Amino acid sequence: MAVGWTGLGPELLLGLDRSGGEPLGLQLQRQLRDAIREGRLAQGERLPSSRVLAGQLDVSRGLVVDTYAQLASEGYLTPAVGSGTRVALGAGEAHGPAVPLPPTQPALDVDFEYGIPDLGRFPMRDWLWALQAACRTATLADLGDEAGPGSERLRHVLAAYLRRVRGSSVEADGVIVCPGFRHGLNIVCRALVEVGIRCAAVEEPGPIDHDEIARRSGLDVVRIRVDERGVDVDELATSGARAVVVTPAHQSPTGVLLAPERRHALVEWARRVDGYIIEDDYDAEFRYDRQPVGSMQGLAPDRVIAMGSVSKTLAPTIRIGWVACPQDLQAVAGREKQLLGRGVPGIDQLALAALVESGRYDRHLRLMRGVYGRRRQVLVDALAEHAPHVAVTGLAAGCHAVLRLPDGTDEATVVAAARQRSVGLHPLGRYCAGPHPPGLVMGFGNVGEQAIRRGIEAIADLLL
Repeated sequence: MAVGWTGLGPELLLGLDRSGGEPLGLQLQRQLRDAIREGRLAQGERLPSSRVLAGQLDVSRGLVVDTYAQLASEGYLTPAVGSGTRVALGAGEAHGPAVPLPPTQPALDVDFEYGIPDLGRFPMRDWLWALQAACRTATLADLGDEAGPGSERLRHVLAAYLRRVRGSSVEADGVIVCPGFRHGLNIVCRALVEVGIRCAAVEEPGPIDHDEIARRSGLDVVRIRVDERGVDVDELATSGARAVVVTPAHQSPTGVLLAPERRHALVEWARRVDGYIIEDDYDAEFRYDRQPVGSMQGLAPDRVIAMGSVSKTLAPTIRIGWVACPQDLQAVAGREKQLLGRGVPGIDQLALAALVESGRYDRHLRLMRGVYGRRRQVLVDALAEHAPHVAVTGLAAGCHAVLRLPDGTDEATVVAAARQRSVGLHPLGRYCAGPHPPGLVMGFGNVGEQAIRRGIEAIADLLL
């Protein structure tokens, strides 16, 4: 796809050799032909005006006009009054090597993808307001290279917000701003290796890629079973791990809540092995059938590393997350962040601080809590009507449910058959390393109410 350059557009990489014997006009023709054949100039792309290109190359405008006319006669260029000279459609196709296009999947009518918020309800007006506020208030220091763990203002706002809303026990010095959860997990895992931890545990089933991130950071990884009360702490105690990644408020993907006695047992385990709990607080903002559950970090700020992001509350593309570190890990984690990259653009950090501090962030959460609550109920009602024998779990919070399929059902067969009906389903097996009861993880965050009804009706017979 050609880029629609506006204004003057960027300069072309062209150079004329005045010391040789080849005429300048022929050199320019050859170089433009090569650029089109090699794909450096795309079909439909606008070239500089003859006046601008002549000035860039320090040649007469007539030479450029003649060059454009010659290439137009050969079919490489298309002159158009009012829109400039462009690369002709089809130009260069017969000359360059064929580039295979990646296979494309047909668009789905309904996709129950897990982990995607309602992108159509992103608070664009509020975000633009926050960006403008950030630009108005940014200091010269804010425009320089980011020092340390992130914007001081955002870290103060996040610390205050986490204390107030999640029951955390954290100060600004303990907050590290990062480009989302996965980047933060890379920071944390590398920091754990630096302080001598060699083995970490993850939940089974559990979020995709947590184990791979830990391994790539140098950690051995063990998987710990999750049951109806959350991660099995007794099994963890015999695993040899000194760190564990958990999703206690709404286990991913099963949706279970980590039981109170296991929360306390998990903290006792961390103190006994001189280890750490990495808390993925990924969608605790959205709850329906229960009171809000506070962050584990508030129980043991010296043993819990709390992590979060705005990927589920605003949109993944914002790419802002945070790590609330115990004091003894702050320096080494901060160093790992600097080595992995400077992190989030400074203006965006100031914008998020303005959004949260102004109340606009919480206003959006309240709105979306209602939206997701209604979609949740529509999903429950549609399943009750069209597939009443299917067990549905994990709905007390968040934006997804788990459907338990009959024993012996092949998940892949169900998913493939649903795709033939233009419905995207996603198997529980994506989140499991070993044997598991057949099931589906059904996200409804980015699926409208009518689409939920339409999708369930289309695939109901596949669930029985």
